[in-house]
Amino acid sequence: MVDIKTRANPLFLREEELRQGIELLFFAYRDFTAEPDSMLAELGMGRAHHRVIYFVGRHPGITVTDLLRILKITKQSLSRVLSQLVREAYIEQRQGRTDRRQKPLHLTEKGVALEQALTANQLTRIAGAYKAASAEAVEGFCKVLLGMIDESDQRRFIRAGRPQGQEAAGGAGGRVAAGQAVRGRDGR
Repeated sequence: MVDIKTRANPLFLREEELRQGIELLFFAYRDFTAEPDSMLAELGMGRAHHRVIYFVGRHPGITVTDLLRILKITKQSLSRVLSQLVREAYIEQRQGRTDRRQKPLHLTEKGVALEQALTANQLTRIAGAYKAASAEAVEGFCKVLLGMIDESDQRRFIRAGRPQGQEAAGGAGGRVAAGQAVRGRDGR
């Protein structure tokens, strides 16, 4: 693998530098998902299950419609995964408070335990990488990731009055202490 260049000027990136970024993302994602993939395989599940469990845990009471918007998958694909998770008691669908036709999704105790087990290694990896990097590097990393996300989804990470890097990095000045989890709107 090519040595990481510490002072690449983003205005003059060559194809080689861009390809290196692609490779880094590939290897980071491979290692980031390896342990959860293994745990899920033992349960007869895959990454689609992980994504559903993760986002239902992050947004208790999320509707199927909102989950479909986040995951950008077909209703049929979600239905297969969600049916299994409900059948195996990881997720429950409750009747909506204001609209009885809606069935907000919530993790059960069993679902919370699985989500925490799947996420533990990932939190450790991110915390270790953040700790090894400077606050400016973490802020830059978050800006790069935000720049790769479709504009319609960037709003999820940006609060009014806060620059992109600060919100994405999880706090004032974009600083995240090692072991500090970045929290969503619901405090989870």
